[in-house]
Amino acid sequence: MNRILTRMMLLLAVAPTLLGPGCSSFMNKSFQEEFVESEEVYQQVAHEIEYPNVESIDEGDTIGTMAPSTVSSSATPDYWDLSLQEAVRMALESSKVLGDVGGVSLNSPAAVTTKYDPAITEADPRYGVAAALSAYDATLSASTFFEKNDKALNNVFFGGGTRLLRQDAMVIQAQLTKKAMTGTEFTLRDYIDYDANNSPGNQFPHAYQNNIEMEFRHPLLRGGGIDFNQLAGPSNTPGVINGVIIARMNTDISLGEFEIAVRNLVSDVENAYWDLYYGYRDLDAKIMARDSALETWRRIHALYENGRRGGEAEKEAQAREQYFRYQAEVENALSGRLLNGTHTNNGSQGGTFQSNHGVYVAERRLRKLMGIPINDGRLIRPADEPSLARVDFDWEETLIESLERRPEIRRQRWAIKKYELELQANENFLMPELDLIGRYRWRGFGKNFLATGSNPGPYQGALNTLFDGNLQEWQLGLEFSVPLGRRQAHAAMRNAELQLARSRAILHEQERTVVQSLSNSIADVDRAYAVMQTTFNRRHAARQEVAAVQAAYESDNATLDLLLEAQRRQAEADSSYYRSLVEYALAVKNVQFEKGSLLSYNNIFLAEGGWPQKAYMDAAERDRLKGHVRNIVAAPIYTGEISKGVYPQLLTPGAEPVEQATPSPEPMPENTPPPVPGVTGPSAEAPLGEMIQSIDFDEPAGSAGAVQNLQGTAAGSGADPFIPPEPSQRSVSPALKAAFLGAAAESSAEALPTAEPVSQPTANFGGRPGVEFEPTLRSARQHQIQEFPVRDRAGVQDPFKNYRNSGPRWEPVPIPAEKQRNLRDFSGEVKRFPLKEADSSAE
Repeated sequence: MNRILTRMMLLLAVAPTLLGPGCSSFMNKSFQEEFVESEEVYQQVAHEIEYPNVESIDEGDTIGTMAPSTVSSSATPDYWDLSLQEAVRMALESSKVLGDVGGVSLNSPAAVTTKYDPAITEADPRYGVAAALSAYDATLSASTFFEKNDKALNNVFFGGGTRLLRQDAMVIQAQLTKKAMTGTEFTLRDYIDYDANNSPGNQFPHAYQNNIEMEFRHPLLRGGGIDFNQLAGPSNTPGVINGVIIARMNTDISLGEFEIAVRNLVSDVENAYWDLYYGYRDLDAKIMARDSALETWRRIHALYENGRRGGEAEKEAQAREQYFRYQAEVENALSGRLLNGTHTNNGSQGGTFQSNHGVYVAERRLRKLMGIPINDGRLIRPADEPSLARVDFDWEETLIESLERRPEIRRQRWAIKKYELELQANENFLMPELDLIGRYRWRGFGKNFLATGSNPGPYQGALNTLFDGNLQEWQLGLEFSVPLGRRQAHAAMRNAELQLARSRAILHEQERTVVQSLSNSIADVDRAYAVMQTTFNRRHAARQEVAAVQAAYESDNATLDLLLEAQRRQAEADSSYYRSLVEYALAVKNVQFEKGSLLSYNNIFLAEGGWPQKAYMDAAERDRLKGHVRNIVAAPIYTGEISKGVYPQLLTPGAEPVEQATPSPEPMPENTPPPVPGVTGPSAEAPLGEMIQSIDFDEPAGSAGAVQNLQGTAAGSGADPFIPPEPSQRSVSPALKAAFLGAAAESSAEALPTAEPVSQPTANFGGRPGVEFEPTLRSARQHQIQEFPVRDRAGVQDPFKNYRNSGPRWEPVPIPAEKQRNLRDFSGEVKRFPLKEADSSAE
């Protein structure tokens, strides 16, 4: 019989091998080709480029964007006069992605900072605060199993007196587990067992067991204590530290990174704003140079056509070449080149000025940072002017403030504190595991689960027996475990020590970098102010040179080369002057950046957004359920071992800035040229602090509107009016308007009327509602008399004293009256690119 079964099995195994080739003969070649080439049978490729089915998130500023402004655009743009404060406010309100400079969101989306990042860190299901607290949530688990067993046993003993065991069984188990912050684990368990079998030794054919037990496990050494569990959580692995305190520190670090991103956004918005301002000014200077070159070409071309002297072909071509060269520069200055503008970390932390861009490119870049449509038919035009007031910073106070307020330093200190606590937690893993375990159990047994009747017999109901309390058990003991050598714990300790040493070394290097950057920024403020004075004199000298050379050329005492070269130098001097203005404004901003006070400088602070109303109601209800806590005299007092408390965002450790007059200029050497005709120097009636800050070159020399000082008072007036800060919507102070309009400046003129005090509007840039606006450095600097307190440096030797006194600073060199000409005569007939005109009401 066995041989027959073996042969049949071999036949079944060989049959598929024999039948396989035969079956393939039924599939002819034409059918195979048709099967392979048919696209309906199967998919011929494994992967194809597909497009995801995602809902469009267009907010109306992408698909519906208008065409950009170009050099060929013939329509006159609709100008949008925008102040710097308004630009910053719109950027904070509209930007969801903070500071996307250089297309980072396209190239590296994971590296972009958004306004959702702190909340994402807080809600991280692995390392967030809620995730760390979830380890101490109570856990309810239950299970139910039904069985039917039918066994034939070889031994009657194991069958309970039978060799054929038939059994119906049911097991129901439910338990509630809770881990406390001390590391103790509590368990409440209910166990129900039903068993019905044919064993002849049973008292009942079927019976129930119902057990209720309570259990606790408390770690005495490793893993025990509130401090350890708050740091490491319930983890039992060395090096895996993720307690609620560590999770909270991760949130604090993410808040520091968010503050850095907001600060960089504000800095980049101001950088882009002044880039656009310089673009307009540079365009205006190049238009003036082009118009002057056009007028020169026209005059020489007229002489060329009439065959008169001075109209030679080479001179006509030379003048024409100069015109077309400036025309190309005007077109480049209007459109701009696709180069990176001024942004953070491009040479300096706050941003080094880059002037290789024009109006349209700079305007689109500012729009992108503000989070508004790139093209909407309007053209942004800066309404603010750079500050001309000298700002001095006290080195000691500024240094202390920078080391305390920089968010990078605060973020690194949180990292150091985190590693210190991780090192403390890892020390616990060096101890062995010693757990105290206790268990108490109530048992119930009966024929039925619940006996009925008024006087049931013994063991008639399992639940009745349970409540009788006659069957009780308990267990108490210790459980010990220790890895010999504790190699993993020692490795975790060593790693934590190295991480802490690394973080401290990084903090020290960061502080050194802050000191270096702050030193560079403060030195750059002084450099930019000195260059601004120098370029002012250069600009005036260049204009005088053009007027003098023009007069000499008309009297045949100068060649055309000299005239064209003078016009070129005048255009370069104008651009250099406005470049120095922007560099000075950015230098002052960069000092605030390096100090860590840029946000408070703009009256911006960060605050948590509002919660749903239901959350406040739930919190109030939980606080009510806590009841009143009894005061314990000997209770420990929190000493702030982890945190020093809430960080004051709008307070500075140094002295408050004070408003004072612009410092008087340094004394001129004996060989200083005479002052401008019609301008009187400081006298007994005019304070020395009134230094000439603006000259209107379109006014004749010595006229009433030629010279204007910063304070808004005429030179020679003894009045010292105070102009209060302007509201947030106004862009230019009256004193600055008067400076650029050339208000009356006679020695006997009276002071300009002071502005009436204006109630300040509420300024809330995403912060606390209802907080009144307080004047800041940003608002106070508009009237050009803002100064920081400086130390008394009397007696300190100045190594650059001779250099500073070697030539004129603000007083330009005059030219003879007979050679002075009004520059309006050389404006030409070509229409200039319109710039914002100052309000004529200020005259």
